[in-house]
Amino acid sequence: MLIASMFTFAACGGSDNGDGGNGDAETIKIGAFGPLSGEVAAYGTAMTDSAKLAVEEINAAGGIDGKQIELFVYDTKADKAEAVNIYNRLRDQDEVVAIIGGTISGETLAVKELAIADNMPMLTPTATSADVTIGAPSIFRACFLDPYQGSAAAAFSVETLGAETVAVLYNSDDAYSEGIAEAYKAAVEAEGLEVVYYDAYTSEVRDFNTYLTQIQSAAPDIIFLPDYYNRIGLIATQMKDLGMEQIAVGVDGWDSVEIDYAEQVEGFFFVNHFAKDDPDPIVQNFIAAFQDAFDREPNALGALGYDAAYILAEAIKNAGSTDAQAIIDALADIEYTGVTGPIRFDDEGDAANKNIAIIKIVDGKHVLEEKISAK
Repeated sequence: MLIASMFTFAACGGSDNGDGGNGDAETIKIGAFGPLSGEVAAYGTAMTDSAKLAVEEINAAGGIDGKQIELFVYDTKADKAEAVNIYNRLRDQDEVVAIIGGTISGETLAVKELAIADNMPMLTPTATSADVTIGAPSIFRACFLDPYQGSAAAAFSVETLGAETVAVLYNSDDAYSEGIAEAYKAAVEAEGLEVVYYDAYTSEVRDFNTYLTQIQSAAPDIIFLPDYYNRIGLIATQMKDLGMEQIAVGVDGWDSVEIDYAEQVEGFFFVNHFAKDDPDPIVQNFIAAFQDAFDREPNALGALGYDAAYILAEAIKNAGSTDAQAIIDALADIEYTGVTGPIRFDDEGDAANKNIAIIKIVDGKHVLEEKISAK
């Protein structure tokens, strides 16, 4: 199946995603997609593996009203065009009744208009861009939004770390990075802090010394770096090489940075969807099951993928049908407590009142520094 996803799939016309051809089927077909290869493969792999784990558990417990879930998983390679091809395949050839995905915001936004036009029930576990659900009645989101985590990171910088001046360095080629940077800047300025440096690089940049030297001269208390783990590892390495002593604060895209850059990010903080050392039995049971199945630790995107699969299955069960609108209506009414906390959707389809975990990296491990309960 993953090999098949390497090829380009052509769209083959529409599908009503209703009971026609599915209501009497022996299985309930659900799709999932994300980057399983490339620079951010840790995200898509964690999300889809966790969705597989949840589906296996649901099927072992009897499935949905006696029907087994059949999960179709494909690799987008973090490419928007590939995401569109995969969406078309899931709809036209696999004839899924709903989709878990996308994993990152870019690929999710790439298929947004298709999902709206098809009235396809789509639950993204992890796409944090605010634009994902705007004007999209069939699309739901299990994670918190970019502005929300930007504001939470700002509050932590001010209230817990006691910062008075901050620097912000972000990726101008990525809406995720840029959006969180803007939210963070607005939030700290509202608190009266001085932003002594605010600049952007492009995705092609690998040498950050020019930016970091300027930040070093500005001497901020905190450096805010909203980007994905692979690039954060490079930046953190070059910070250490320059002898910079500032604390860096980041976002959920940092999850997994400690795998290859533990020493460089030691003592840094980032916003996340859950904490691996949270003693809640729901969290620890998920971690144990994931480790048993895949012989590695899950990350936050895995936790969200696991929750999303259970939420979607519960919605289909509550709908009593594989009709698209029935599933959408059931998702709108869902109330679920999972690994990442309580989840219910607001009128826009976003997870309302999500908890936020502030993680500190200590000896290459995630340590829960603080849990922010949504107001």
